Amino acid sequence: MAKLTKKQKEAHAKIEKDKLYSVNEASALIKEITSAKFDASIDLAVRLGVDPRKANQMVRGVVTLPHGTGKDVKVLALVTPDKEAEATEAGADYVGLDEYLDKIKSGWTDVDVIITMPSVMGKLGPLGRVLGPRGLMPNPKTGTVTMDVAKAVSEVKAGKIDFKVDKTGIVHAAIGKASFSADKIADNANELLDTLMKLKPAAAKGIYVKSVFMSSTMSPSVQLDPKTVS
Repeated sequence: MAKLTKKQKEAHAKIEKDKLYSVNEASALIKEITSAKFDASIDLAVRLGVDPRKANQMVRGVVTLPHGTGKDVKVLALVTPDKEAEATEAGADYVGLDEYLDKIKSGWTDVDVIITMPSVMGKLGPLGRVLGPRGLMPNPKTGTVTMDVAKAVSEVKAGKIDFKVDKTGIVHAAIGKASFSADKIADNANELLDTLMKLKPAAAKGIYVKSVFMSSTMSPSVQLDPKTVS
């Protein structure tokens, strides 16, 4: 096991052993123990009491974080010519269709979100092997396949993110940056957690939110009290 640096030891020492923190406490503490020289990302990992292998226990959704993610999200709008102007005005970083489909076929995926129209989805099908593993395939359920392209682009730029429980039953999501105030981190965390609670599958039995951990890039994690969530 790698030895901890002095700063890492100091960070671990500030976390009380076996204590379960409230969202507000964790948000303040995570700022205190983050020592990265860059603006570290703040993440939540929520373990849910679901079996993702069963379709009726899949948890997937979208949430608009009140203070955004702090990340400059690169958006590609794959649209027909009549929609290009509104996508550009809404803030899409890349706008077009065939030329970008060709780039993706060649392996280009330098974007965070792809937004498209229902009529274009047929052209994206063959690109599933490239886009799927990277989580870039547009989906009507997340609002990234729509005729209202301008609204979709604006929402993503404003902090709308989509999330999906992984095969181990955990939802991972970035909820801000270390430069955010503790209040903003807490607001974003609560928005995500509240959204997850509303998505509890009827088929999920027992404890729904089993554990919640907050961490930043290169920091130790802080465990939240799941009872304050559920």
